[in-house]
Amino acid sequence: MVTPSPNCPLCPRLVSFRETQRRDHADWFNSPVPSFGGSDARLLIVGLAPGLRGANRTGRPFTGDYAGDLLYATLKRFGFAKGDYRADPQDGLTLIDCMIVNAVRCVPPENKPLPAEIKTCNGFLKDQIAALPKLAAIVALGRIAHDATLTALAQKKSRYPFGHAARHEIGDIAFFDSYHCSRYNTNTGVLTTEMFEKVFAGVRAVLPSP
Repeated sequence: MVTPSPNCPLCPRLVSFRETQRRDHADWFNSPVPSFGGSDARLLIVGLAPGLRGANRTGRPFTGDYAGDLLYATLKRFGFAKGDYRADPQDGLTLIDCMIVNAVRCVPPENKPLPAEIKTCNGFLKDQIAALPKLAAIVALGRIAHDATLTALAQKKSRYPFGHAARHEIGDIAFFDSYHCSRYNTNTGVLTTEMFEKVFAGVRAVLPSP
């Protein structure tokens, strides 16, 4: 199964938090957030988890919070997306040769999933990777996404250390790392637009436009 069911029971703490959000915000998505993009994608972007007022509200990864502003603008610049991003899943934005997924599909309290929750959700990430027959590149946004992806690929973390703009070769897959495009990272200067674009310039060099 690539996407958990809307009422996935596997992580009790996340279930409890999800139910609280459903009571408080009945008009929000408040379910495990599915992947965004086509199954013929050569590029997979792996994030951490849905933001409370972002993907948990809208139902689309990186939609509704600042991280999406930077991510989707960058994808458009390098030809991996087209259309206007308006922080609304009905904005008409489409991905090109690209899919986005989160390592943890349900929103965690304070945006911090527990190690056990990351481990429990990893099977869905593994299945998503396996369901992409043309997969040739992965971008992991942050260390947790990096580690979760390596687990899904059955690789030892010690062989592939995380580092911004690092590139690893895992079989036929080019595996890129980036600091997460969160508002905190950009506001503190940990990640700049130029640093983020450098990662995707590397991806585009590996994946010429079809």
